[in-house]
Amino acid sequence: MSTRDSPAQIGDLPPVGRPANSALLEAGITSLTQVAACSRSHLLAMHGVGPKAIRILEAALEAKGLRFID
Repeated sequence: MSTRDSPAQIGDLPPVGRPANSALLEAGITSLTQVAACSRSHLLAMHGVGPKAIRILEAALEAKGLRFID
């Protein structure tokens, strides 16, 4: 799947940019609940997910009372 084929936003995920969206979508992650089931290091290992995307996802998780697993 190319980054042009991925949607600008997926489910209830915040906008993290097309490369990160593509990586999350390819991994089958389409919700904040699914993000919360991942560790930061697991997400960072995905091509396209960088520190900025992690900060954005973490803020969205905190707003919903969720957090990354350790």
